[in-house]
Amino acid sequence: MIDIAVVDYGMGNLRSVSKALEHVAPHQNVVVTSDPKQIAAAARVVFPGQGAMPDCMRELDARGLRDAVITAAAEKPFLGICIGLQLLFEHSEEGNAAGLGILKGQVRRFAAAQMHDAEGGKLKVPHMGWNQVYQRQAHPLWHGIENGERFYYVHSYYVVPDDRGLDVGYSEYPQQFTSCIARGNVFAAQFHPEKSQHSGLQLLSNFVQWDGVF
Repeated sequence: MIDIAVVDYGMGNLRSVSKALEHVAPHQNVVVTSDPKQIAAAARVVFPGQGAMPDCMRELDARGLRDAVITAAAEKPFLGICIGLQLLFEHSEEGNAAGLGILKGQVRRFAAAQMHDAEGGKLKVPHMGWNQVYQRQAHPLWHGIENGERFYYVHSYYVVPDDRGLDVGYSEYPQQFTSCIARGNVFAAQFHPEKSQHSGLQLLSNFVQWDGVF
């Protein structure tokens, strides 16, 4: 029995994700896998990743994982992390790449020329480091996490859902951007919970106990 499958499509070091899940769920079987059959057999699926969206899509297809991810996102508790959020949408400005199209919307780049803080100082792209996340809607994965808690980010692109009802969390850099979406059994975050210390571990703990209902 596979309790949690972490999808491995060759993009990024997945060790920190799997170790964080093992920490919050020590009695569950966590498997890092690129085998579609193991993903299909798992009770829960985590879809992380790092890198450029065109490369991620190419590797997903090269490993035959596209259908496995789409099916998992339709059927079981599913957590997307970082590029695993962006890939759920239809299209990205990064390399003019098509995503999986599970959710309607776009992935856009931060406009570096317009990025200034309240004092007029220039903000860097990528957005890297700790930032507050504000909960726009209640969700089971927010259990035990204060509104405005800080999580760790590394990204140059952000999602713009067509349906604003998907938006369950946002951050500011300097304008508001969607940092978390949820629909049914799917929750996905732009930040890295596995790098976000106590609050990130709380979110992962909530995920491994979540029944996929929202």
